[in-house]
Amino acid sequence: MELVQVPLGERAYEIRIAEGLLARTGHQIAPLLRRPRVAIVTDATVAALHLDTLVGSLRKEKIDSAVLVLPAGEATKSWAHFSRTVEWLLEEKIERNDVVLAFGGGVIGDLVGFAAAVVRRGVRFIQVPTTLLAQVDSSVGGKTGINAPTGKNLIGAFHQPSLVLADVTLLGTLPKRDLLAGYGEVVKYGLLGDARFFEWLEVHGPSLAAGDPGARIAAVRWACQMKAAIVVRDETEQGDRALLNLGHTFGHALEAATGYSDRLLHGEGVAIGCALAAELSSRLGLCAQEDPSRIRAHLRHMGMKVDIADIEGRLPDARGLMELMAQDKKVDGGQLRYVLMRGIGQAFVSAAVPQAEVLRLLERELAGRA
Repeated sequence: MELVQVPLGERAYEIRIAEGLLARTGHQIAPLLRRPRVAIVTDATVAALHLDTLVGSLRKEKIDSAVLVLPAGEATKSWAHFSRTVEWLLEEKIERNDVVLAFGGGVIGDLVGFAAAVVRRGVRFIQVPTTLLAQVDSSVGGKTGINAPTGKNLIGAFHQPSLVLADVTLLGTLPKRDLLAGYGEVVKYGLLGDARFFEWLEVHGPSLAAGDPGARIAAVRWACQMKAAIVVRDETEQGDRALLNLGHTFGHALEAATGYSDRLLHGEGVAIGCALAAELSSRLGLCAQEDPSRIRAHLRHMGMKVDIADIEGRLPDARGLMELMAQDKKVDGGQLRYVLMRGIGQAFVSAAVPQAEVLRLLERELAGRA
C-alpha cells in the first residue's frame, strides 16, 4: 500500500492507494468509527458493480450500513439531488460523530462532501473514489460542491475528508472513455508543476491505460502528492491552489456549453482546456511554440479529445464561450484569472491576459469545426 499524507493539523488525513483495497474497507475505516454504522452514498453504475463488495467488507467488521443510490452522471451535481441527499442523511439520523462514505467518482465525491459539510454543521466523511479522475484529483483536498445553471462548482464548501481509499483495481471496470477522461486530470499535474511527471507519462501513459497496476498506482501517488503539497500551502484557494485549475477555465465553459451532458466528460474538458491554455500561453510569447504541439501529440497518442473540433454537436460562438468563462470561480474583482504556462511543468496564474487574444483563439478553434 502506498500512503500520501495530507498534514492539515487537526484535519490531517491519509490517502491510501493499493490494489484490492475495497474488500478491506471495513478494516481500514473501523478505527475511525465512534459507533459501528455508516451511511453510504453512491450512484447506480457503481452500486451495480461494487456495492456488494463494499457492504460485505463492512459486515466482516460488524459495521452496519444504510445506502442511498443516486443516478449516475454530471447532472446529479444539482440542488435536487443535493437536497435529497441531505434529507436522507437526516432521516437516517446521522450524528455529528458518524461517518458518511462517498462511494463513486467525482460527482458523488463532490456532492456527498458538500452534504457532509452542511448536515449538523459538519459530519465526517470518507472518500472511496472509483474513477481515475476522482482518485488523482477530486477526492483529495476538501473542495466539495454542486453545479449551478450559470456555471460549474459555483455552490459548495471546503470540507476535508477523514480518509481517502483509492483502490486501483476498480479502474479495471471503467469504460475506456471514462478512464481516458480521468487521464486528462493526470496530465494536468505534469503540466502545472512537474515536467518529470509529464515525461514519465509520455513513456508510461499507454501502460496505465492498458491496465498496468504498477503504472496506475504510481500515477495516482504522484498526482496525490502534488495536490496534497499545494492544498497544505493554500487550503482555501487564496493563491497557489488556483494552479490546480489549469485547463478548467476553458473546460468548465465547454461543459456548460454542452449542458453537463455525455457530449463532454469533465476530464475531456480539462484535456481540451489544457491544450487551449498551452496554445494561449504560446500566443502570448510565454512558452515555446513546441509545447502545445507536444501536449496535443501526447493526448492524441492516448486516444483522447484534444481540440474543440472533437466535441460533437452545436456550441456557442466565441463570445458565448467567453461569457461562460466569465462565471469561473477564479474571477476576482470582475477580472478573470487564467492559469498559463511558461513551459511544461511551469504553470502560473495571471489576470494580465488580453481578452481579444482569447477571443481570437476561440474563433480559430471554433472555425476548425466547420
